[in-house]
Amino acid sequence: MKKRCVEIIVRGVCVVDGALLVCRSRGATNTFLPGGHLEFGESARSALTRELVEEMGKDSCAGTFLGAVEHTFVQKGEPHCEVNLVFSLEIPGIAPSAAPASCESQLSFQWVPLGELAQAKVEPAPLTSLVPEWVAMGGQGAERWGSTFG
Repeated sequence: MKKRCVEIIVRGVCVVDGALLVCRSRGATNTFLPGGHLEFGESARSALTRELVEEMGKDSCAGTFLGAVEHTFVQKGEPHCEVNLVFSLEIPGIAPSAAPASCESQLSFQWVPLGELAQAKVEPAPLTSLVPEWVAMGGQGAERWGSTFG
């Protein structure tokens, strides 16, 4: 029997002029926040800034911890389980007038207006309501936990 584990993922909420920066994997119908896997011995904020350099070739600043979202899904027939640690994210020099270039061929970036997150199929799904709440409240006082578990 294959051993399964829970992955820890760091994600960034980068909002500029009312639009959220999201990623899409080649051929996928859903989008997700920029970020990636937390490595052993690495802080969550350091992991997020490292991932942005790997994905976009850009320096960034991981700010306020906004919350966490647990998520379970099936990818290529395999069940996955992850906990997403979500931070505010500043990336100097980017704006919704142009999608940032990707350093990874399987990944693209796009801007989505905050009111259209559900149509963009942002995953994990609780982020479609949590991100606008976090932004509206300046990262303070809003629900800090979401889940796709029943």
